[in-house]
Amino acid sequence: MATKRPTPAPYKCTECGWTAAKWVGRCAECQQWGTVIEAAEQTGILRRVAPLIPTAAARPITQITTTEASRRETGLGEFDRVLGGGIVPGAAILLSGEPGVGKSTLLLEVAARSAAAGHRTLYVSAEESPAQVRMRAERTGALHDELFLASETDLATVLGQIEQVDPQLVIVDSVQTISSSTSDGAAGMPGQVREVASALIRVAKDRDLPIVLVGHVTKDGQIAGPRLLEHLVDVVCHFEGDRQTALRFVRALKNRFGATDEVGCFEMTGDGIKEVPDPSQLFLSQGNPENGTCVAIALEGRRALPVEVQALTIPTNAPNPRRIVHGVDASRVAMVLAVLERKAGIKTSDLDVYVSTVGGVRFTEPAADLAIAVAVAGSVRNWAAPQGVAAVGELSLAGEVRPVGQASLRHAEANRLGYKRVIDNRSGRLRAALDDIQTAGVPALHDVPAF
Repeated sequence: MATKRPTPAPYKCTECGWTAAKWVGRCAECQQWGTVIEAAEQTGILRRVAPLIPTAAARPITQITTTEASRRETGLGEFDRVLGGGIVPGAAILLSGEPGVGKSTLLLEVAARSAAAGHRTLYVSAEESPAQVRMRAERTGALHDELFLASETDLATVLGQIEQVDPQLVIVDSVQTISSSTSDGAAGMPGQVREVASALIRVAKDRDLPIVLVGHVTKDGQIAGPRLLEHLVDVVCHFEGDRQTALRFVRALKNRFGATDEVGCFEMTGDGIKEVPDPSQLFLSQGNPENGTCVAIALEGRRALPVEVQALTIPTNAPNPRRIVHGVDASRVAMVLAVLERKAGIKTSDLDVYVSTVGGVRFTEPAADLAIAVAVAGSVRNWAAPQGVAAVGELSLAGEVRPVGQASLRHAEANRLGYKRVIDNRSGRLRAALDDIQTAGVPALHDVPAF
C-alpha cells in the first residue's frame, strides 16, 4: 500500500537546516537568531542518491607525487611572518578585525606591493566605491597599473571579474557584503556567507589562486557568520589594536602552512600603514628611569618585547582607594598589591594606585606581576629601578617569585637590547627581589643558567 508523502516543512534554518511548521525568530537547533526563513523547496533528507562515475579515479597514495608549494612574498615582512613566509598558491586567507582598525588599509598595501612585484592583483571592494578606494590609495601611495579595482556585491559578477582580469591575487572586502542569487536570504546571513565563501574557495583551489577574504566580527570579538567559514579557509588572521593608539597587531589563529604563534607589528600613520620590524622602542619611555617604573620582557607570540610598566601612588582618605589600570590585568594588579602589603611590608591600602604600560600595549600575562610590584614599590618608597635592569616573574600568594614560560627567549631579547641585569625567580621571594633591584649584586645576564 502506498504511503502518503509527508508535506515539507514551510520554514527552514539557513545555518543548520532545521525545519519548522511556522516561523520563529530563533532556531531551536543551533540557537541562531534571524536564520529561519521560508523554505523555497523541500528540505527533507534524500534516502537514496544515485552514484556518479568520478572524472578522476582514486589512486594509491604512493603513486601521488608532491611538490613543495612555492611561497610568494607579499612585500610586507611582518605580514609574511604571520603567514609563515608568504602566500601559498591556492590558499584561502580570512582576515578579521573590528570596524575601523585598518583591515582595508592593510590589504590595499598588500595589493599594491603585490602589483609592484609584477603580480596582477584584483581588489574587490563591496563596501566602498572605486572613487573612495582610489582616494585612499593616493594617500597611501598604493597606485599601480597592475592593481585592478572592482566594486561588486554579486557573487556571479565577482567570479566574472576573476575570469576577465585573470589575476594572481584576489582580495575581497568583505565576504559578508557579497550575496549569491542561488542562496536564500540577504547578504551577510549565515547561508549567504557560507555559499559565497565556498564558491570563492573553489575558485582558489581550481586556479591555484590565493584569495584573501575580509570578515566582520561580532560584539564579543568573534568572526561573524557560520563557524564553518573558519573551517573552510586555510589561514585565519586577526587584525587588532587600540584605535586610540597607532600600534596594530596581526595574529594567526589558524594556519595550515605555518605556525600560529607569530605576531606581526604595524603602525598606522597619516600616510597609511607601516610595518615595525623592531617595536622594542615603542613601549619604553625616553630618558633616565623615573620613580615608579620598571621594564619587563613580554611575549607576543614568539616575539619578546620590552615593556615599561609605570605606577603612581597618591595618599587618599577615601574609604575605597582607587585602582585605575591601563594595559594590565586589573585583577592581577589587585593581587599584587595584596601580596606587596602582606609579604613585603609595603602598605597600599590607604593609597590611590594607578598602573599603566607605555605605548598602549596590553601586558596581561602573569610574567608582568614582578614588574608591577617593583613599579608600585618604587612609587611608594620613592626610588627607581637602575638603568639596564628588567624584571620578569609571576607572584604567588605566598610571596614567591615563580618562573615564567619561554624564559630563555626573554633573556636573549633582554641581552640583545642591552639589559644586563634581569630579576626573576632566582631571587626566590618578593622581598629579596625588591632588595636585588636596588643593589649591584644582581647576577649578570650571561651567568643566567639555561632554561
